[in-house]
This record gives sequence, C-alpha cells and structure tokens, in this order.
Amino acid sequence: MFVITHRSVAFSIATLLTVLSSTAWAQGSQSTSDVSTNQPANQSGIMAGDKDDADLVLAEPDFRVLNLPSTLRLPVRGSNFQLTHRFNGNLRQGSFEENAGNLFGLDQGAVVGFEYRFGVARHLQAIVYRTGLDKTFQFYGKYDAMRQGDSVPVSLSAFASVEGADNFQERYSPAVGVAVSRMVADRLAVYATPVWVHNTAESLNIDRDTFFVGIGGRVRVSATVYLVGEVAPRAGGYSPDKPAFGFAIEKRAGGHLFQINFNNGQGTTFGQLARGGFADSLYLGFNLARKFF
Repeated sequence: MFVITHRSVAFSIATLLTVLSSTAWAQGSQSTSDVSTNQPANQSGIMAGDKDDADLVLAEPDFRVLNLPSTLRLPVRGSNFQLTHRFNGNLRQGSFEENAGNLFGLDQGAVVGFEYRFGVARHLQAIVYRTGLDKTFQFYGKYDAMRQGDSVPVSLSAFASVEGADNFQERYSPAVGVAVSRMVADRLAVYATPVWVHNTAESLNIDRDTFFVGIGGRVRVSATVYLVGEVAPRAGGYSPDKPAFGFAIEKRAGGHLFQINFNNGQGTTFGQLARGGFADSLYLGFNLARKFF
C-alpha cells in the first residue's frame, strides 16, 4: 500500500481549505440559477432535445457517483479537476477512542488521486487520472451518447480505459463499460454501470478478467446537499474478498463539490474496483471537484 507522509496530508488539507474559502463567492455568483423555480426543466436536465451541456443538472452535480462514473456531460473545451483522498486508517479496527486519537485515519497517511477531464468534442470527454495506490495511471475516454428526455427514458454513456501500475509501466488493465442513469425530477439519480476489466489478477501472475455491475444512487436532501451510495458486485471472473462499496454525504457550492465518503477499500480505478474491497474494513475519505466552464 502506498502511504503519504503527514506533510502530504497537511498539504492536501491546506489545499482543501483554500478551495473551500472561495465557495462563498462562487455560490453567490450562481445563486440565481441554483434557486430559481422558473426553469425547473432546464435545471433537472431531463428536457427533450439538445441542451447546453454546461447547464447545471441538480440531480447529477458531478462526474463521479463515488468512484464509478456518472452520465454527466462536459461541454466542448470545458474541464473538470478532481482530487480523491482515501485515508489509511481502518475505522473498523480498534476502539472509538483509538480511532478518535488518530483523527479517524488522518494521522495514518492516505492514498491520493488527481483527475483531469476535458471536453475534446461534443459529448466526448478525455480523462487522465493518477492514484497513489500502486502508483496507477488511468487513461480513458467517455462518450455521452444519450440524455434522458421526454422520449428517452434514461441517460447512457459508454467508456473505455486502460490503466497501469508503477506509473503506467506494468500490470496493464484495459476496461470497457457503460453507465446508465435514470433521474427523477431534480431530486434523485440512480445508476447501473456494467464494466468488463481485463487482467485483474496480474499481480498473482494469473490471466483473469472480471465483470462487475456497479449500482449507485444520489438523492438531493436540500438545495445543495446530497446523500450518495454505490456498490460494485462482481458478476463473473476473478472476484477476491468482498465487493467494493461506499457511501457519502456531499455539498455543492457553485462550481465546487465536496464529498465526505466511507469505503471498504481504497481503490478508485476500474481495475481496483473490480478487485473489490475488504472484509471488516472502512476507510474515511473525500472527493473534491471543481468545474471550469
């Protein structure tokens, strides 16, 4: 497991506080569009026909659910930066007092990931992601083929990726999949994400594949606060230990989204999710995203 030093943790927290300090201005600049009741169809993102991909979708504010992709579109030449952070402290080990003494994992280092995505063409995103877990780089493209509307019951995105450990030098795992979502007004989004991943047992010198079906959901409980959950049960192939799962609470503020999450593993790429989580494990983490459009 890749461990970040206390200095890196402090730097990440300082970065988080710096970004959050700007949310008041960002939230104020978008307050009209966030709270307007005159255009609910535009905000929910389920109006028929082509719409501006930069419009706010209240039921789907981010490009991830927790670790799995959402069906949110990215406008051409728009971009999004995301920081993923999974602390190393297992909250299901030790007493509450012991975990509190370690600041619930903050004192035990973390696995940090950085993602950048860019709208290279209409409905087409290019993404690069690097996580400290096995020093993995992931490159993938996502095509947002369908958007839910009056005559289309669901949104659908197709994606293909390849990832490699040790800074993309070994243990390559290509993956293909689709994300299907259904939004209910501007309050609820549910997801089904079947994914096939090749070479999931390479670390054991075994040639195996894994097919899993991610199930997730996001419910808006107030104007800008959401509850989120997902699970990725394996439907076939290599499936060690337990399926990966996680749950979270998140806050949207203008173009920022901050999510505090709990997962039974620290994997965030398709290959890592295919290998699953761990029994008797729960890790505190967060996702921090910023849109640039």
